[in-house]
Amino acid sequence: MVFETVITNVYLLDGSGAPPVRADLAIAGGRIARIGDLAGSSAQAVFDGGGRTLCPGFIDAHTHDDIVAIRTPGMLPKLSQGVTTVIVGNCGISAAPVTLTGAEPPDPMNLLGDAEAFRYPRFSDYVAALEKACPAINVAALVGHTALRANHMDRLDRAAAPDEIAAMRAQLSEALDHGALGLSTGLAYLSAISATTEEVVALAEPLAAAGGLYATHLRSETAAILEAMEEAFHVGRASRIPVLVSHLKCAGVPNWGRSGDVLAAFDAAAQGQSVYCDCYPYTASSSTIDLRQVTGDIDITITWSQTHPEMAGRALKDIAAEWQIPEVDAAGRLQPGGAIYHCMTDADVDRILKHDATMIGSDGLPNDPRPHPRLWGTFPRVLGHYRRDRGLFPLPEAVRKMPSLPAARFGLAGRGLLREGYWADLVLFDPRTVRDSATFLDPEVAAAGIEAVWINGEAAYGRHGATGRRAGRFLPRASA
Repeated sequence: MVFETVITNVYLLDGSGAPPVRADLAIAGGRIARIGDLAGSSAQAVFDGGGRTLCPGFIDAHTHDDIVAIRTPGMLPKLSQGVTTVIVGNCGISAAPVTLTGAEPPDPMNLLGDAEAFRYPRFSDYVAALEKACPAINVAALVGHTALRANHMDRLDRAAAPDEIAAMRAQLSEALDHGALGLSTGLAYLSAISATTEEVVALAEPLAAAGGLYATHLRSETAAILEAMEEAFHVGRASRIPVLVSHLKCAGVPNWGRSGDVLAAFDAAAQGQSVYCDCYPYTASSSTIDLRQVTGDIDITITWSQTHPEMAGRALKDIAAEWQIPEVDAAGRLQPGGAIYHCMTDADVDRILKHDATMIGSDGLPNDPRPHPRLWGTFPRVLGHYRRDRGLFPLPEAVRKMPSLPAARFGLAGRGLLREGYWADLVLFDPRTVRDSATFLDPEVAAAGIEAVWINGEAAYGRHGATGRRAGRFLPRASA
């Protein structure tokens, strides 16, 4: 057999959590064709890995790349950190199915783009657009609850009526038929906070038969977080579906130090149902400007403002001082806009990151003019800062959290492990030098130590940057 590519002189981390082994890996037809001693094999190309580590490509479990994957299909912020698949449609907001009734998308759907970006009234339209764009990385998608509400409700500050829920369910079912992973909610946002638990349960009911899951930005990540978690677990039990808690955190100064209680509640729920979470490796969050988070006891940086675009990148407290008004009033003037909230502690982030059920998700916002550094740095930060520098977990466990755990949870067949017959989504990195280079002051900088990336067997990234080959595709859930 003549292989397309043979990668030699590498240590393989298969993604399962097992220790590394010295072996070669061959690619044919976009898949892993052989693993072992391949000396003397015939290949169109031989790649010398230089004794570095080869593992499955990272799966970003939480992104808002829905539209940028089509508009900017090179996807360099993700590709450069070893990400080969992104999960889109999180926090209740998705690019599809969407039919805007107003001039602008409601907050926080504006995180994905302006009104012109929302062109996909059916989920199948979005899939077709992705396939036409041919992004550099793979894309799998959830359907957003807020997007469904905006399609069928005259206003979002109330619970949905039975006929509106029925219409939302019909759209969700169409999306599931075309490979959607499941349903996401963003119950903390004003566009969805009026939705009752019963509304969410009724909408989630089709997920069980389809093999989908429920992902949720909790109704509260502050004082009422335990109650919000119980609501999420109740939705899972009532609908007989797995639950994924998005970007699990203890936000706000009064909530600091509660990660032990939060994880205890998480573990208790896991005794009787399937529950998972994702987390990003930073103590700052990023979203739209939310006056409820302007409490005066945390630092807030403005990332964009529709009314005052010149304020992007500045501290809210400095803007307020310049305008000689309270911070909350300044934030109101800046709306609609985006902000970074320095609202967590290292100890809480450490505990949640280390938990066995925690996947890694960047939650990056690609449309921000000055984005949170997690957009470019999340995965190398796990491998460098948290694994190598601080010893939070061993290398095999750090890797397990990034490809195989999300592949299994989202039902992505043939992904997430180094196995013969699996798709050749691969990343080669140097464990000694890998690190995030993006900072809050300079957030759009590619990581160090990512040596090469292959997607569906195609060399997509190397030491000299992106190769220009775009071999990504839409990934339906395994049961679709």
